Amino acid sequence: MAMRRRVHERFGARLGLTLFVAVPAAALTGLLAVAVESAWDPFRKLDERTASYLHEHATGHPHVIRTLIHISDFGGPTPSRVLIGLLAVGLWLRGRHRLALWAASTMLAGAVLDLGLKTLVDRTRPHLPNPFAHAPGASFPSGHALTSALACGIVVLVLLPLLGRTGKIIAWTLAGLVVFAIGYSRVALGVHWVTDVVGAWLLAVALLAASVSAFQTWRVEHGLRPTHPVTEGVEPEAAHTNQQNAANPARPR
Repeated sequence: MAMRRRVHERFGARLGLTLFVAVPAAALTGLLAVAVESAWDPFRKLDERTASYLHEHATGHPHVIRTLIHISDFGGPTPSRVLIGLLAVGLWLRGRHRLALWAASTMLAGAVLDLGLKTLVDRTRPHLPNPFAHAPGASFPSGHALTSALACGIVVLVLLPLLGRTGKIIAWTLAGLVVFAIGYSRVALGVHWVTDVVGAWLLAVALLAASVSAFQTWRVEHGLRPTHPVTEGVEPEAAHTNQQNAANPARPR
């Protein structure tokens, strides 16, 4: 009985995320990659019709195009990676070394997977008349959609321990809206297909779930309880540390 409890404590924390989130999301990403690489007709038609529809409705509305470009620039890979880099440095300086390494390594893994899938699938970007924007390289998955989803997920998971119930709902809602807006902008600007963005979102979910699962395993192996990441974040103890620091401020020397 004691052995079963130890096994559950060690592996139960990560099995749920791995089996029910990471594996299905990764499998769907792989299936989608195969479908777009083979130009599967249902997805090809969906991509072409959506791209044409959004392009036609934005044509003649320069303010809409400018807004889409600003959103796209805001959610680019470089701003997202810089944000997580600064977050990781801040966490490290506050003594949250494991959390800092988790944030940085998750973002780095995203960059590697993005490059690997782009090279493997080597999908051509949309070719539209009078395009609103241009982007180099392969199309699947969308780097903007992937890195922005990872960045938003990482930031929310780090901040959750500091938020109340309403704050957590707001944080997840805002993150979802930001991620959707950035993905939408890439399709509306004509630099990505819909399936590029959906594939990027699925990959981000798989990677976040896998990295959180690994962090959960480390927690259990170091005698810490498993957490509920969606409501508690990856390291709930951060809230207690901040409360202690507020209650016992350092005296000036």
